[in-house]
Amino acid sequence: MVDDAAHPRVRGARRLHAAAGRRRTGRFLAEGPQAVAEALAVPGVVVEVFATAERLAADPSLRPAVAGRGLGLHVVSDRVLRTLAETTSPQGVVAVCHDVTVGLTEVLAAQPRLLVVLAGVRDPGNAGTIIRTADAAGADGVLLLTGSVDPLGGKCVRSTVGSLFHLPVSPGHGVDVLDTLRGEGLAVLAADGEGSADLYEVAGTGRLAGPTAWVVGNEAHGLDASVLDRADAVVRVPLFGPAESLNVSVATALCLYASAVAQRRGWAARAPAHAGAVDGAAGSDQPRPGF
Repeated sequence: MVDDAAHPRVRGARRLHAAAGRRRTGRFLAEGPQAVAEALAVPGVVVEVFATAERLAADPSLRPAVAGRGLGLHVVSDRVLRTLAETTSPQGVVAVCHDVTVGLTEVLAAQPRLLVVLAGVRDPGNAGTIIRTADAAGADGVLLLTGSVDPLGGKCVRSTVGSLFHLPVSPGHGVDVLDTLRGEGLAVLAADGEGSADLYEVAGTGRLAGPTAWVVGNEAHGLDASVLDRADAVVRVPLFGPAESLNVSVATALCLYASAVAQRRGWAARAPAHAGAVDGAAGSDQPRPGF
């Protein structure tokens, strides 16, 4: 068991708490059983795993999962694990992972129909929740403009609850990426509380059934003029009660799901009556139970 926080492998992993360390090595940390399990499910992502004896006893599948990938498993003391973790109550396991973010070319190669673009979203909890929501809504990727949070930072990774390993996440773009998306046939819709168009009115027109990129902005200041000027429409989520505003991750969820529903209804209208079902089973485009 490793009980020395100065152990070279531990020191190397701990440097990934800092953005500079992540950039220099092309690696980041995934903390907690869920995130580590999701990372291990993707071949070639995990580099090594640090776990306490208590975690290994509580999760008998962890050791064979790591061994099956031919990875190093370092059994560490609770004290050492706490130096690697960023939470106040660590769950006993941390994985070092290769950078899983992708470039724009890879995102566009999949001919996306639903994207979300983060423009100046700096709160890692909000960014991670948006990535998780995009995953749940069946989106094809998440783009982050320069000035948004690092999606590989610890709190953001934890907030995705493993969704970071499910869909393309592409950071570091300039605002002109919105012009590129429009050129690829996506409608660029800016979500803003001052928008002239109502989300549900737009949904009622059928406009959301086409390929769409939703752009969401900074938690405090909203979207810059340079973003709004590039949007095909500026759409507001209506407030029916006296609340001043919605959290950005909640507003994004409403917009993404409005598009997801519209796109799936459009798919159903074009599909043959028997498409998507075999012997009464739901097809892949059918929703699964949520929470």
